[in-house]
Amino acid sequence: MMTELTHASTRRELPTEQGVLRYHEAGDGPPLLLLHGSGPGVTGWRNYRDNLATFAAHFRCLVLEFPGFGVSDPADGHPMVTAGSAVTRFLDGLGLRQVDVIGNSMGGIVGTRFALAHPDRVRRLVTIGGIGRNLFSPGPGEGINLLTEFTDAPSREKLVRWLNSMVHDRSLVTEELIEERWEQATDPDTLAAARRMYGSEAFAARTAAAAASDEAPYWATLHRLRAKTLLTWGRDDRVSPLDMSILPMRTIPDAELHVFPDCGHWVMIERKAAWESAVLAFLTRRDAA
Repeated sequence: MMTELTHASTRRELPTEQGVLRYHEAGDGPPLLLLHGSGPGVTGWRNYRDNLATFAAHFRCLVLEFPGFGVSDPADGHPMVTAGSAVTRFLDGLGLRQVDVIGNSMGGIVGTRFALAHPDRVRRLVTIGGIGRNLFSPGPGEGINLLTEFTDAPSREKLVRWLNSMVHDRSLVTEELIEERWEQATDPDTLAAARRMYGSEAFAARTAAAAASDEAPYWATLHRLRAKTLLTWGRDDRVSPLDMSILPMRTIPDAELHVFPDCGHWVMIERKAAWESAVLAFLTRRDAA
């Protein structure tokens, strides 16, 4: 009988040469790494706490908390950049050579980049929105613009507007959710890290740097991705609109796309049962001989 999967019962720590990485662990079986997204008050636990029991029945689930989001020790550098090295430190520290990966939004980009750089270390990859690039819709999306507005000058009203942009069903934005997000998002260190990612000045600097760089963006290298990939998307996503999925769906050699109706950016929360069913079928499917 499985122990109740609470925050306390699943919480773990991994000391590394660059500080403590904190994570949640549940279940036995092949390792499944779950990578969280970004935004005010985000944590890996909050992204995946309601999905853990389903996946822990089949996998050893490892929910990594990225540095710079208020749970793991902070790392020097931009949180989106240090996330990739955190994955390497984490897997090496646990002695894991190969894993399956689920990544939500930013976590999907981190997982994709890791799979591109270390093709033998990711067997199957599941993304939840986020990867690719806007083809028909304006970019950045509505949810990203609301995120920048909150980060520049936090207020509860702006937080609620951003949270509402994440979901199709606004009843999911409860007072409890608002309170837990507000408490962590306004922590001084976490807010400072957020401004390095989503502040208007940071956005302008990143756009200028990308324009001046000769390095290909990750989405232009997706044809090199060797991992079997399942792209999952909310049809009504206002953060990473559905047209972003076209490029990865077409260029990743072994990719499938599953679109969920009446669903925003948080597919794993808003379409929990359907999403878990699709992802489990993909991860447990036997490879053809």
